[in-house]
Amino acid sequence: MPRVTPPRDDDGGPALELLVHGVGGTTPQDMLGDPRTVRITGDETAAVYRRAEDVEADRATGPGGQVPDGDETRGRPVPEAYVWCNLTSGNGARALWLLLLPFMVANLVHWMQPTTRGLTRTVRTYGVLVRLLALSLTVLLIAAACEVALDLAAWQCAGSPRCSGDKSWLGFLSTERGGWWSQPGRRLAVAALVPAAVTGLLWYLSNRTWSAYESQRPLPAGAEPDPDEPTARPALGMPGFWYGRRLVARLRAAHTAAGFLTVAAALAGAAARHDRRAAVPLLEATGRLLEGALLAGAVVVVWVVCRRGRSESRLDVKLDRAVTTLLPGSALVLLALTVLYAAWSRPGWVSAGRLPGDRAFGVIALAEGGLVVALAVVALTMYRRVPDARTAMRGLGGPATAMLACALGGVMTGGVAQRVADWLDGAGTPGEPGGVIAGPPVLLTWQAAVIPPLLVVLLALGAFLAVHTWRARRAMAGGIEAEYPDADPDVVRTRRIARVRAMAALTDRAPAILGVTAATTLVFGAAALVGAWVTGKVPGRAAAGTADFVASAAQAAQALGSWLIGVGFILFVTWGRRAYRDPAARRTIGILWDVGTFWPRASHPFAPPCYAERAVPDLTWRMAGWTDRTGGRLVISGHSQGSVLAAASVWQLPPRARRRVALLTYGSPLERLYGRWFPAFFGTACLEALSDEVHCWRNLWRRTDPIGGPVRVKSDQAPGVDTEALKDPLAYGRTREQPLPAPVLGHSDYQADPAFDRERTALLDRLPPCAVPRQRPDSPLGQGSSGRSSG
Repeated sequence: MPRVTPPRDDDGGPALELLVHGVGGTTPQDMLGDPRTVRITGDETAAVYRRAEDVEADRATGPGGQVPDGDETRGRPVPEAYVWCNLTSGNGARALWLLLLPFMVANLVHWMQPTTRGLTRTVRTYGVLVRLLALSLTVLLIAAACEVALDLAAWQCAGSPRCSGDKSWLGFLSTERGGWWSQPGRRLAVAALVPAAVTGLLWYLSNRTWSAYESQRPLPAGAEPDPDEPTARPALGMPGFWYGRRLVARLRAAHTAAGFLTVAAALAGAAARHDRRAAVPLLEATGRLLEGALLAGAVVVVWVVCRRGRSESRLDVKLDRAVTTLLPGSALVLLALTVLYAAWSRPGWVSAGRLPGDRAFGVIALAEGGLVVALAVVALTMYRRVPDARTAMRGLGGPATAMLACALGGVMTGGVAQRVADWLDGAGTPGEPGGVIAGPPVLLTWQAAVIPPLLVVLLALGAFLAVHTWRARRAMAGGIEAEYPDADPDVVRTRRIARVRAMAALTDRAPAILGVTAATTLVFGAAALVGAWVTGKVPGRAAAGTADFVASAAQAAQALGSWLIGVGFILFVTWGRRAYRDPAARRTIGILWDVGTFWPRASHPFAPPCYAERAVPDLTWRMAGWTDRTGGRLVISGHSQGSVLAAASVWQLPPRARRRVALLTYGSPLERLYGRWFPAFFGTACLEALSDEVHCWRNLWRRTDPIGGPVRVKSDQAPGVDTEALKDPLAYGRTREQPLPAPVLGHSDYQADPAFDRERTALLDRLPPCAVPRQRPDSPLGQGSSGRSSG
């Protein structure tokens, strides 16, 4: 809706309001309240827009940056809209990023480290553990692709005439036809192309997004340090924070090499085991040599992952060409040699049962569990050094999220294996008497069997939270009616407002929900691992000799879990396909990425790219360029996730520009979500430092908002940062000013509250008067001009 801009004194000079939208995105027309908008700077992905009537507003300025007399724009801030939604939900292809969800969650773990002072080695250990955990997820994904292509399709189904007889696409591999490709080694060599292609696809997507996102250079730091600038800068204010090009390139090379080595290990392991049993000296020696080379390659990959973390204190423009080129290239050569080795003629080799090496999933699960536990120990050590009551889960948010990433990876890989096995077996059940193939590894079936009891725990937690919310709603009724003393009480109206507030308060229960989920998942995952390794049988068969109740429960859990994991994966893929065709569903997925991909790729290079590495430089360049050119005053106005981008951009500004910028946030998750879950970067000390560095800052919030809240900053500035909680709804009942029932706005339409315009005007009044613009021909900020080509 259009907003009325209050007038200002004539000597105020040019003023700009830079609007930044939140999650889900919007249009410049909606942001500016005008159907006629013009793109000032940017491209189709992210751009700054103005109303058509404001395009020339600050093009011609008089001495000292003053707007000439008689200009109709004099005395009011010119609104601009920065639209960045296409960075995360611009086209249907990005909906496929949903399949990279475990990688995205693992990447968040790096940024969830607790606040600490000193303990440099402990902080580095935390980063190394997270990067190793991310590497294990890549190995898990490629191992699942190997399980489907090599084990289920090429080894089991193609080796069984009953399975391959009705599948024409497997005909040339079938043992029944006895062709050149019918030998197990050659079947496996052909099937290895599938996981190798998956690895190549991940490399391609990561490289493509790396060129578009990580290669956006931030605003260069000034040559002369400012004497008033604090020597210890928050992490988000460091020059290299939003430029992770070098690290992502190294990690991409390491993960790509790990993918190729995983395929080669699955292929070489099967062939080498046969050669050792067959006692063929030449092939046996070749197999041992290849296994040794693969082990050496794995050691190099782990060394590259552990060797270097992020470089944030400076703009690191180097690239490690030796690593980024030679490492994946060498792994690909080893894979090619392994394919030739496996395709060597072995007439006596017959495939039966499962492919040897199915315990690899158990080793991966055990490694991931150990990494999560080690990460928890390190996080607790860091938290105890600088305890903060507002930090989520006492610093254990990162390890809990890591456990969630592992669980998501297990569910997705297990779901694919289960569904492909059922499809290949036809009417039978894999591993059962009526089945024609042995099916996926036993551990995947055990992991599926623990899903029903996990859901029971989560349902009990949901019931507890529902009761708690109902009680909280009842307790709020009296306080709500007291906020509207002039209105007649209405039970229905009061209950509705109380219900919205109680539901909004559930956000603060997220640490408990995640903690219970992570702990339960760890316990049940350990039980599944022990059960699979000790019994070597699926749960139904392992419980066959026990009491009838136990045996029936085990069989039911196995069947229900397998069904749930399969249906869940199908729904996952279906949602992605729907998002490809349905813009509304695509926008919903875009909201997920808006929250999850704010952070740079610090641990997993195959995660969806960080849009802030494009958005933050965009905003920083625009603010610094406009203030440097005009000497005017600027209010950056951010809603929801836009407030996080606004804060990160203000941190990156040079001191001379930051003095002319005010920060207005509303519906902001800066403290409620980011401060609690990412304390090292948005904790209390960081937000207080931001309040001290920016000239003035005000934050608007509502009790009905499930996302935004107060920033809880203690500031010496008057009137402080947080406003009083805004009334929502604006009117309790019908009034002369509100003849129709006022809606409960929650997280939206903060501009509809009269307090919004008052606070923005007050911020502009607190900014210093217009300064003489600095026009330096050699400066990249002094060469731009207003209008369409500025920025």
